[in-house]
Amino acid sequence: MNTDDILEIFLVSVPGLETVLCEEATEKGFREPVVVSGGVTIAGDWRDVWRANLEIRGASRILVRMGAFRALHLAQLDKRARKFPWADTLRPDVPLRVEVSCKASRIYHKGAAAQRIERAIAEEFGASISAEAEVSIKVRIHDDLCTISVDSSGEALHKRDHKVAVSKAPMRETMASLFLRQCGYTGNEPVVDPMCGSGTFVIEAAEIASGLNPGRTRNFAFEKLVGFDPAAWEKLKGKESSPAPDFRFYGSDRDPGAVRMSRENAKRAGVEDFTGFQELSINDVSPPEGPAGLVIINPPYGTRIGEVKSLKPLYQALGQVLKSRFSGWRVGLITSADPLAKSTGLPFSFTSGPVSHGGINIKLYTTDPLA
Repeated sequence: MNTDDILEIFLVSVPGLETVLCEEATEKGFREPVVVSGGVTIAGDWRDVWRANLEIRGASRILVRMGAFRALHLAQLDKRARKFPWADTLRPDVPLRVEVSCKASRIYHKGAAAQRIERAIAEEFGASISAEAEVSIKVRIHDDLCTISVDSSGEALHKRDHKVAVSKAPMRETMASLFLRQCGYTGNEPVVDPMCGSGTFVIEAAEIASGLNPGRTRNFAFEKLVGFDPAAWEKLKGKESSPAPDFRFYGSDRDPGAVRMSRENAKRAGVEDFTGFQELSINDVSPPEGPAGLVIINPPYGTRIGEVKSLKPLYQALGQVLKSRFSGWRVGLITSADPLAKSTGLPFSFTSGPVSHGGINIKLYTTDPLA
């Protein structure tokens, strides 16, 4: 593998947030970002793959295309998989796992296809196959075209490795970062989350403001591929962060366990000096001293009609507190039902398209600065 070869790199996105992820890739200087279904493609070399894993906050995974060929039946798939240039990217001493998807193709049994590819790799290339392997080969058979990619990330990218404690139904860091971006957050204003859970929004905002890369403390699958240069990787990781921000980030929650988790996570993330968490009910929340910024909230959702009705008083109380106390602040509210958002009485100026979160379609509702 030549680290300077131009590759097709695929940034996997939560469906519905592809355009926001493309904005991030553009802002961070990646080449030729294009929105496609389920993500964003960029062009680059292996150092761009490393940098994308290190720096991009909103991608779920980063796949690198290894090649493609047509296969009309399993025998042809087997034959062409045996001739595929696995050694250009993979190491024979590193275990692999193979994941196949089939759509609109004559090869329709993904299990049988995976078996053929695994056997071809094991017999022709010599790598062992393991369901627990960190390095994953993603094979997509669509319209009889077999496209082969390697997952350069390993564990999903929302696992930053410095957030251990999580609350019930947590917002993934990758999704939270894209919602912050949709709210116009760039790291130059305070953020308040009055229902902070395990602190995801507050910690993401603080990391963005202080220039801390999301992948700074974890390992990646690309470290086990051909051509990986540990010295170049350490140099890339060693870039200095921005100075600590001169404003703070606040979270509160009525659950003392959530507040404790948030503090622990902020400490592990290295942002404890400019974050603060308190045990407060919604009615006791007030803005911190200093400039106005962004309030972002991910309250409980109602998945059934009865639940939506029972949650309306909570949303009404939230709206009252924000309208009466947070003049000059913008609001970003994430919820699953238009009636819940409307019951806040907040003057929303933007509503995003639906995004799937734990099987529930949610939307982001944002306001301009409140009067």
